[in-house]
Order: sequence, then C-alpha cells, then structure tokens
Amino acid sequence: MSVPQASKDLSLYEERAPGNLAYDKRLKRYLAAKDFKPVFLKPEADLYLSQLKSVSDRVVPAEDTWLAEAPDTDAMPVPHRRVSVDVLRAMVSAVRRGRSIEILYQSMNPTRLEPGWRWITPHAFSNDGLRWHVRAYCHIDKKFKDFLLSRCLDVRGDGDAGAAPDADRFWFERFNVVLSPNPALSKSQQAVVAQDYAMTDGSIAVPVRKALLYYFQKRLRLDGIAALDGPYETPVIITNREEFSRALAEAAA
Repeated sequence: MSVPQASKDLSLYEERAPGNLAYDKRLKRYLAAKDFKPVFLKPEADLYLSQLKSVSDRVVPAEDTWLAEAPDTDAMPVPHRRVSVDVLRAMVSAVRRGRSIEILYQSMNPTRLEPGWRWITPHAFSNDGLRWHVRAYCHIDKKFKDFLLSRCLDVRGDGDAGAAPDADRFWFERFNVVLSPNPALSKSQQAVVAQDYAMTDGSIAVPVRKALLYYFQKRLRLDGIAALDGPYETPVIITNREEFSRALAEAAA
C-alpha cells in the first residue's frame, strides 16, 4: 500500500469512527485510543478464546491465527483417541455415496468380548467433547446407533444401504433441555451461574439432538453421578427432568 493511500484510508476511518485513533508522536504511528469502540467488527469473546484453545491444543500454529501477542495459554490435556485414517476415509466415502460398509468393531458389550465384523450404514459424525462417533444404521440390531471411531479397527466391503439417513428420527429431532441454576447454591451464586450460562429469567433452553442427549448429560455431569457431587460441582440442573428422561429413554431404546 502506498503512503498516500494509507493516509487516505486513515482519514476516512477517522471520519467514520471519530475518536477511535490516537497518534503517538514518539512511535510516529496511530494506535487504538483509550476509549476505542469497534465500528466495523463485533468483538466475540468465544472466537478469541477458541483460537487460543486451537493454539494451545497445537491444532493450528499461532502465526496462522489473527491473534496478536497472544498470552501464555494451556488447556487440560485429553488422552488422544487414535482413529485410523483408512477407516475414516472409508467411512466418509460411504456417507457421501449412501452405501453400507463392513467394520471390524470392538464392542464393550459383555457378550462380544472379541472384535467382530458387522455391516453398518453410516450417515453422520458427532463429537461428545472427548470422542468422535459415527452415526450409522446397524444391520445386526436393525436400528440406528453410535459407533466410536477409535474402536473401528478395520473396514472392508461395499454394499447397499440398510436404511436411508432420514429414517434416523432421533438424529434429526431435537429436545430442548431446560437448564437452571442449582437451587442449593446461594442467591448470588445462582445469579452468577445464570450470567455464566447466558440465561434469561433464570433458565436457558438448549436444543440437543435426541441422539446426543446421553452424551450431553454426561458432559455436564447431569446424570446420576450428580447426586454424589456437591452443588458447587453441578452448578446447573435440568428443570424439565421428567420430559428429558422420557426423551432419553426413547432415543436409547
């Protein structure tokens, strides 16, 4: 950019955002003024923090983000779940082509102690915050289920779909999980929890795919284990617990 063009752009910016620029005579450059308020962009804390986490997780190098002088950051390490590239490639291909595939799967079912070959028709992927799953129609159980990608040891074959993706109603239907502050907390603690979770009038409705309700309650410690925790470890509760339990049982049937 030429000097005249830069000067013109700075003048135009001062017209559209008066008071946002301050000239530093020592540095001989314009800096953000003390009372700077963005005019053309809306600051997003989540976007900034997600980029910090991506750098901390070594997903992207810091130089590939727009972060300037990023602070020292770290994130809780999570044991890596190994997913075979060949398995993932075959799964994605089967989803794109609407085909079934045979997988060598290690189940945690007590009646299936050894890996076994089984046909599935995959149509989507999901993440529970720690692990990746493939959502698929199981040709053995004759219903849609979740399979952990890291437990798919091998793939082979190619066949007709066992069911169409739109037949998986629990994947497409959503249930509004209503969360509220734990009433066992003090009033001021409940107020900050409501603020923390961006609640309105003391509650928030979180739309969750019915197929993911099980993972949702596990992730937020809203299942039975919550009874063993103190209110400080479970700051929110499910307000519509009865309806939630019915939807959860229906999706798991």
